[in-house]
Amino acid sequence: MQSILTGKWTYRSFFNDPAMVGDDAQKALDLIFAEATFTFEISGTALKGAIDWDSGGLNLTGTICPAGPLTVQIVGMGRPGTDTETWRYDYNATLAHEWPNAVKQVPALVGTVIRVNAHGPKSPAGVTASFIAVKQS
Repeated sequence: MQSILTGKWTYRSFFNDPAMVGDDAQKALDLIFAEATFTFEISGTALKGAIDWDSGGLNLTGTICPAGPLTVQIVGMGRPGTDTETWRYDYNATLAHEWPNAVKQVPALVGTVIRVNAHGPKSPAGVTASFIAVKQS
């Protein structure tokens, strides 16, 4: 089951704002915290990889818990010599339920992320968001 995690995933995180957006497209877009690509390599229950976006990225290490619903705990650390050098984000996710009669269901991870280290006055530690990562083909 862990092998399903290997590869690339489209990552989107969202601010946890309970306000309805209705038909206001801008309000919906404003809920996006980040969009990036997860790349995972799996060895047993160990995960390593990266999360990358247009202007940077983090190196990832993590643990897979295969008992019950498959879960992952991931630490994203900034890259030395880059703008993300002092950053740290922690991710916790579960593999979404696979429906037995689904049509073209794509594997997805659903979870939360927390900014562990502050990076600038507008990016304090402790900020959390929900995320969905969808497996790329």
